[in-house]
Amino acid sequence: MRNIVAQPLLNQLIAQGIRDSRVLSVLSATPREQFVDEAFAHQAWENTALPIGQGQTISQPYIVARMTELLLARSPQRVLEIGTGSGYQTAILAQLVEHVFTVERIKSLQYQARRRLQRLDLHNVSTRHGDGWQGWASKAPFDAIIVTAAPEQVPEALLHQLKDGGRMVLPVGSGTQTLQVLDKRDGKIQVETFEAVRFVPLIQGELQ
Repeated sequence: MRNIVAQPLLNQLIAQGIRDSRVLSVLSATPREQFVDEAFAHQAWENTALPIGQGQTISQPYIVARMTELLLARSPQRVLEIGTGSGYQTAILAQLVEHVFTVERIKSLQYQARRRLQRLDLHNVSTRHGDGWQGWASKAPFDAIIVTAAPEQVPEALLHQLKDGGRMVLPVGSGTQTLQVLDKRDGKIQVETFEAVRFVPLIQGELQ
């Protein structure tokens, strides 16, 4: 049944340039309706962002697919995610890499996401309530880092936690935001800029 519901969305993603069959397969198999409030469940398979409470959103499937595809290009195994949110992006990654370490600054969102991931039997995820700007130093270095909220500039702590040969994918900017890919090679950062995007800001600190 889910494949029938998901097919129109997959067709849209393919038309928008998503090519990685692993990403498309995992998106079609992951019940996005379980990551949104019941009031928005009927929109779960639309290619749109939806509110998840606390002023946060679940990203549109295209952006999730795009960022995941860019991240997988380096074949990462240990991935740090900044901004757990609903846990949807986490769930997608957990089915494609060895282990996901995810940090969420809002305690209630972290708790809800952890429960959703457990219900889906995704146990290769470590969750943490904390300040995403600081990353997760005790678990570093990471093969890849994905940031699902937009800082005005790339947090220095995250660059230090990215291993040499690693890749970071994140939106950057305040008014105008762009999706950027940072590759770390021989201690130097190479930046490639992709399309314009719109994310909630990456706020420093944490909330109980």
